[in-house]
Amino acid sequence: MRGVKEAFARFWPLTRGDRGRLALVVACVIVAALAETASILLFAQLTDEALKAGSLAAFWGPAGAWLGVAVVGALVGYLGNSLAVWTAERFVLRLRASVFRHVQDLPPDFFQRHRQGDLVERLTGDVEAIEQMVVSGVVGTVSAVFSAVLYAGAAFWLRWDLALATFVLAPLFLVAARRFAGRIKEAAQDERVADGAITSVVEESLGNIVLTQAYNRRSAEERRLHREARAWMRASVRGARASEMYEQFVEVVETLCVLAVIGLGAWEISQDRMSLGQLLAFAAFIGYLYPPIRSLGQLGLTLTAATAGAERLGEILDERPAVADPAEPSRPVAGRPVRGRVSFHDVSFRYPGAAGESLREVTFAADPDELILVTGPSGAGKSTLSKLLTRFYDPTAGAVCLDGIPLTDLPVEFLRENVALLPQHTLVLRGTIRENIACGRPGASDREIEDAAREAAAHDFITALPDGYDTAVAPGTAALSGGQLQRVALARALLRRAPVLVLDEPTAGLDGPAARQVTQPLRRLRAGRTTLLITHDLSLAPHADRVLVVDGGRLVETGTHAELLSRGGTYARLAAPLPAAVATGRSADDTLSLRV
Repeated sequence: MRGVKEAFARFWPLTRGDRGRLALVVACVIVAALAETASILLFAQLTDEALKAGSLAAFWGPAGAWLGVAVVGALVGYLGNSLAVWTAERFVLRLRASVFRHVQDLPPDFFQRHRQGDLVERLTGDVEAIEQMVVSGVVGTVSAVFSAVLYAGAAFWLRWDLALATFVLAPLFLVAARRFAGRIKEAAQDERVADGAITSVVEESLGNIVLTQAYNRRSAEERRLHREARAWMRASVRGARASEMYEQFVEVVETLCVLAVIGLGAWEISQDRMSLGQLLAFAAFIGYLYPPIRSLGQLGLTLTAATAGAERLGEILDERPAVADPAEPSRPVAGRPVRGRVSFHDVSFRYPGAAGESLREVTFAADPDELILVTGPSGAGKSTLSKLLTRFYDPTAGAVCLDGIPLTDLPVEFLRENVALLPQHTLVLRGTIRENIACGRPGASDREIEDAAREAAAHDFITALPDGYDTAVAPGTAALSGGQLQRVALARALLRRAPVLVLDEPTAGLDGPAARQVTQPLRRLRAGRTTLLITHDLSLAPHADRVLVVDGGRLVETGTHAELLSRGGTYARLAAPLPAAVATGRSADDTLSLRV
């Protein structure tokens, strides 16, 4: 029960705003139970005064009252059930939005530690399980408790001695529920984990369908899915068996209670101490009493199973975002224009859980109108610079500044409005090309979207498409080439009109012509903004204002392309495979020129 209490205390605050509706639902439940009680008493009256006496005149009064009570009960039941569903779905909507909002603030390493399919399951199945605890559970508990008390009271009012005799077996329901709770919780937890694993396998397999087909991995993927599906099946069957065992046990107990009522009632009637109508009413109250008691036991099992979902969702909510907004924002928020000067001051950084530092005491500055090329061996820490500059993480030591102000003093949203990132992997949203570009600055006009596409050298190929800017694209789309998709992504970044532009490996995976189409616009874009180009492609280096060489997490060299070549250090070794025309600073293709 401790887990249920903790989960309830954690998620109950989300019902704020709907508690009035919950109170109305509970009121409807109470009225419906009272209507049922009145119906039973009216049935007893009909039996003794009309049916037993054979009097039609004695029929109409109780019959009319019974019908009226039934209509009221039906209307109230409909209102209560409809309102309960509405309230439950509002809670699910609110909880899912809250968790999703929290997830979007979590750092990249969180998503590397969790399978995407498992996160999807937590945002769907686990959220609904919590609703069963917090909203439906509250309504169900109040309904069951009130109904049980009401029907028990009515049975006592009719014959307290018979009621005591038949209530002896009632505690068996709760004992049985406690007995089966542990098994059902364990099975529910395993089932939810397996659900997430199945979703992950399907998502990963479909996302890598080319690899699956090219390497004849269909059988291996089928075995992987079968393994996870069998784990789900075992957990599901184990949980179903425990629930069914509880249900059948309850059926036996209820049968014993009914037989006891009938036997004792027959004895009482034979002794003229009870009428047939009273016996039928008493049996009806007992019949109505045990379902709420059973519901309380079943509700305990449901709540126990729901704690498995609450624990899994709690794991997400307990994760803390890597960065947070400052309590008192600095001056740029108040209206001072951002120039775009970027500076790193003795910056060191270690990824969460990593054995060593990815950056060590890195110091440099980049000014507006400068194109700074950052290069180095794979794994040297180049991309980490972009993650710190866009504040996916904060440095473990030192400071990153924008116009001399530490990024930690700026709101995250404000910072990302002024630092545009073109990530290493081309990110495509499901929608049209226009929508993909427009997400760089929501609310941008069609003219602004097209101007950004022109700056990214994308307008011509977009307008040549049959549907132009309304061409539908999606992740993994074949409608556009890799170079075209990258230029669409560049247009998205440019539409932001940010004074700082960070390009992380913009030509990765592209051939020479496609790479040139992506990098050609840079000569027009460097004016008025600070541009950081993180790349292995040193064919661009001769035209950068400065080259920064990162190796082993340290900034080991800085200077122009020619200066670094003459020193014969790390950069010279990296540039050794370049064609002579590029290595000496002469472009082999005029379209590659970045000179302003």
